[in-house]
Order: sequence, then C-alpha cells, then structure tokens
Amino acid sequence: MMGLCRATVPTFSDAILVYLRDPLPVGDERPAGPLLLRLRRTDRIPEDQDTDGGTLPALQVQSDLSSAAEMCEVRVGSALAEVLRGVRPVFADAAAALGALPELLGEGRTVPGGQRAILAPLRGRRRVIGAAVFLRRPDRHAFEADDLLVAAQLATHSALGIDKAVLYGREAYIADELQRTMLPETLPRATGVRLASRYLPAAETARVGGDWYDAIPLPGSRVALVVGDVMGHSMTSAAIMGQLRTTAQTLAGLDLPPQEVLHHLDEQAQRLGSDRMATCLYAVYDPVSHRITIANAGHPPPVLLHLGGRAEVLRVPPGAPIGVGGVDFEAVELDAPAGATLLLYTDGLVESRLRDVWTGIEQLRERLAATAQLTGPDHPPPLEALCDEVLDMLGPGDRDDDIALLAARFDGIAPSDVAYWFLEPEDATPARARRLARSALERWGLTDLNDAVELLVSEVVTNAVRYATRPITLRLLRTDVLRCEVGDDVPQLPRLRQARATDEGGRGLYLVNRLARRWGATRLSTGKVVWFELNQNG
Repeated sequence: MMGLCRATVPTFSDAILVYLRDPLPVGDERPAGPLLLRLRRTDRIPEDQDTDGGTLPALQVQSDLSSAAEMCEVRVGSALAEVLRGVRPVFADAAAALGALPELLGEGRTVPGGQRAILAPLRGRRRVIGAAVFLRRPDRHAFEADDLLVAAQLATHSALGIDKAVLYGREAYIADELQRTMLPETLPRATGVRLASRYLPAAETARVGGDWYDAIPLPGSRVALVVGDVMGHSMTSAAIMGQLRTTAQTLAGLDLPPQEVLHHLDEQAQRLGSDRMATCLYAVYDPVSHRITIANAGHPPPVLLHLGGRAEVLRVPPGAPIGVGGVDFEAVELDAPAGATLLLYTDGLVESRLRDVWTGIEQLRERLAATAQLTGPDHPPPLEALCDEVLDMLGPGDRDDDIALLAARFDGIAPSDVAYWFLEPEDATPARARRLARSALERWGLTDLNDAVELLVSEVVTNAVRYATRPITLRLLRTDVLRCEVGDDVPQLPRLRQARATDEGGRGLYLVNRLARRWGATRLSTGKVVWFELNQNG
C-alpha cells in the first residue's frame, strides 16, 4: 500500500484512499461472513507543498493516518458491489460510481466533482481484495480516459503485491508453526540429568528446516538424547524430519539399543523414497551406572565437558548417514561422570563457508573449555548460560545452516541411593518385597513413607507374581523423589479400571493412582516395567 501511495501522489493524483478487505483472504481460502472493507491508508499533498507556490484547496478526505479506521460493509446487489464485480476503474461521475462512493466513503463525505476522482477495484489473483480512490484537486486538470488505464495498472500491480505479501506472511506463519510443533515444546525432567536446548533457523527467509533434537525418558530412569539433521531447508526437509523424529520416539519406547534405532531409521528413510539423506546421533544415558551408550549415523561427534574444565571430542564411530541403506551402525559405551556436560549439535554450529567442520569442532571444544575456566574446577558452568556462550562463537556471516543444540548435565544417582533385588514369582514374594522396601527406607531415613510404600509395592509385586514366569525385579531410587520400579517378563501393560463392588480384585492400580505422585508402565523387549513415585516428605 505504501508503494501505491508513493507511486500515485503527487504524480498521478493529489490524494488517495486505499480500502482492503477485513480480514484479507489468503490463497484459495473462502472468506466467511459479509464482505467488509476497512480504510487502511490515506495520502495527499500537504497544503504547504504546492509546486506553484500557493496553497492547495483542501480536499474533503481525511489525510490523518491515525484516524483512518473507517469500515464499510459491501451489501449484495449494492452499487459498490457492482463496481467491485466489474473490476474496471470508473470516474466518480459515472452512473455506477455515484451510488458506490457514498457507500464506500460514508454519508456526508464527498469528493471533487467532475472527472477528478476515480474508483478502482483492487483485484488479486482470485478475487477483489479492496478498492482505491484517486483524487485530484479542483484547480488541476481532471482525469482523462487514458487515466483509467493507468489507474487499472496501478490497482492491478498493487493488488497482486498485497496478495503475494499476505500469502507469504501466511506461509511464514505456517513454517514457524510447523517447525515449532515438530520440536519439543519443553524438555522432560529426567532423573539424574539436567537438559537445555537451542534452535536457530538458517535465516529469516528459511525459517523451516530439517534439524531436530529430542530427549525421551526411558525405563529404569534412563533418558535417550537425540539430535539429527535432514538435508535442506524446505518444507519437504521439515516433513521428513517430522517423520524421522516420530519414528525415533516410537523406537525409543520399545527400548531398543541405539544402533538398532539408527538401523530402523535408515529403513524408514528408504521407505519414504526421498533422495534426501539425514544424519543422526542417538545416545542413552543411565544415571545409575553413570554410563552412556552412543551410536552415530554420519553426524558430527559430541563433545564432553568434564567437571575439571577439560573438553573432549568423543571418539564415536561415524557411521553412514541415514538413507544410504545396507550399512551397520556401531554403538560404544562410555563413562558419563557426575558433573560432566554432553553437548550434541548439528553441523550448522561448526561448519560454514568460512571454516570446515573439524576446524569448527576444535573451536567449539576450545570455547567450552574457556567457559568452564570461568566457574572454576569444582563447579560446572550454568547450563543455560553455557548454551548461550556456545552460540556466541558464531560471528557475522558465519551461519549458513540451521542449528540444533542439546546439552545434558550428568548428575547421576549415587550407588547408596539405589536398592535392587531379584525376586522369584511365588506366593511369598510380596511379603518379602515389603520387608526389603522397609529396610531400604529405614537406611535412608524415610520411615514416614513405610505404610504407603509397603502398600503400593505389595500391590504392584502381587500383580507381577500373578503372571510372571521368570524372576521379577524390584528397584528403589532415592533422588528428589522416591521411585519404585517393578519389572517382569509379561509384555501386556496394566490398565486402570474401576472395580465393581462384587469384584475380588482390580483395585491395586486404583490405589497406586490415588496414593502415588506419578505412576506409569513401559513395555520392554523383555517384558515391562511398572513404576510409581512418592514425595519424600510423604
């Protein structure tokens, strides 16, 4: 609209009013409700800018943009509706315009007489999206017939430009929403690990891409850390990324080893039939054993920042990218000491036109080590601040690609806070489980939880004993909450249901649901785990 005003005033007309549909339709969208036109912009030559040295006669239109908020409804069959349907500009003294202009401008507002006003519909690619009124002052030559062609060209080009701008704005909004919904809205609160993340698009003109990260809670208080990158910055890349991320979440729920997850992702990429390859790094952290298992599919290696300030590029077999097909992936198991920070990232952080990937990785390692020196050898740097410091290593013109960043601070769970037993599936097992749980609570000074824990452990273990054929497991974890996990070899997950008055059983999970802070069940390749948590203050 600004371009139309600048192109029109003062060379073609002395004033202009631009009305647009409210709201503006987008693409093939079929607007609902009545057709409304809102005055979006006005412009005219100020009185002190007469090129002939005199003052200009005042036009009876508003030029103050702050007051341009008038709206009119285009009624079906009205004179204004007929002019807009006709598409072609008309003079103000034409029969069609005599009734249309008062509808558009409102009662009591007039325009210069004769052929000193033109009403021009603004037609986009599929429909009329507004109208423009071109005005000339009384002391200037009136419009001529050829000026209708000029007004038509100005209106057409402006309408197409507005149409494209609205469509681009909607596409950018869709791209932003697509990228936002395909990335985690929040990271989970996992036991024994703290998480932080960042995502930066390649540019404002390419706000959707194929980079992603994820943190997925697993049975046994473990967590899967995932970062991946689909080639390209298009909606297609984002769609492929969304499918791969969903597949990775599903595979994580099956508790498959990291190398098996990458193998199935590779098969999924081939089924998609796209020529776009992807890289991915999948890691599983166990806070009890203080170990991490990592498998890589052509992705830049992670960096581990130790508590003392040493930054180490982990030696992980690089593997082939996802989508190549017919390759094996190898997993390695490494120490994950308490206080250390693992940084997973996509290549946009370390590779650009100004540096190769290995130079960037070395700069990242040095940046992490330098940041750790600021907090001393006994205190790791704050996780959120560390992510910001990492992104600050990017200089102007040093970013050509999306960046996904996932940082994990390993806190771990001390062996003294873990109690673990194997129990035979026999009638006496629930009573033994109660005794074992009670002894662990007494050792930890949590005797206030005895009644609740014994009741819930008894219910869950009894259910496991009823169906299991192999030894069941019982594990208690003391962190900020008390967590109990019971595993068996039966894959069917328990379902919470309301027991009837005549039922002899079916109330165990109801008690767990009422007394526990949280509870759940996860299927494993070897069976399932049922768990619940209690606040330590009872």
